[in-house]
Amino acid sequence: MTDPVFPDLKGRSVFVTGGGSGIGAALTEAFLRQGAKVAFCQRSDGTAFCDAMEAATGNRPLFLPCDISVVDQLQLTLATAAKAQGPITVLVNNAANDQRHETLKTDQAFWDWSINVNLRSYFFACQSVLPGMQAAGGGSIINFSSISFMMADKGYAAYITANAGIVGMTRTLAREFGPDRIRVNAVAPGWVLTERQKELWVTPEALAAYLARQCLPDPIAPEDVAGTVLFLASDAAKMMTSQTLILDGGYISS
Repeated sequence: MTDPVFPDLKGRSVFVTGGGSGIGAALTEAFLRQGAKVAFCQRSDGTAFCDAMEAATGNRPLFLPCDISVVDQLQLTLATAAKAQGPITVLVNNAANDQRHETLKTDQAFWDWSINVNLRSYFFACQSVLPGMQAAGGGSIINFSSISFMMADKGYAAYITANAGIVGMTRTLAREFGPDRIRVNAVAPGWVLTERQKELWVTPEALAAYLARQCLPDPIAPEDVAGTVLFLASDAAKMMTSQTLILDGGYISS
């Protein structure tokens, strides 16, 4: 599949949390192929991924190690990226952790950790880049949620709660910063078959049952998400804000 080309993304300063694996890696590559200046963070070493991306696209991303659950570390990382590549005008809050847990066995420490990773980090990442976007005359923030909170799922209440919160946060920030021409949207994917998902949750039986409820028969790959994000980042979506785009093959419509 070939991503569409958005000429206005060339040279833009883009930051992707969790941009070296899974969906994030597909997003980083897609922005690199648009000619954007892409920085990303994750906890594990991203050097090999940067090497591979430079070889594949001719455009090397900037890797910055960071634990997004530590707010001051996240803020410093975003400031470092902005200093290196110019004010961030496209932020993609992608990093998340959908670790399963039983409600009756969930303690405060786990709850706080999950909310800090899956929701708090999104807010403070947005807060960090908003002044630069205001100074630049606009920008685009794309927050990753999921359809988990729309489908009455179970087994990871903290993660589901965070994803509902992301949609609410997206809408209020869109309202507050719309006068600055800063657009804030969310993407809510269905079951995207990343390597993590394949290792932990995907079985032939589970996948067959899931696909049977989609309108479309094909599983969602990480690269299938990239075109939607490129669109939201680009001037092609200049009048789209406060929206949540569902990308699930039609799962929740059935």
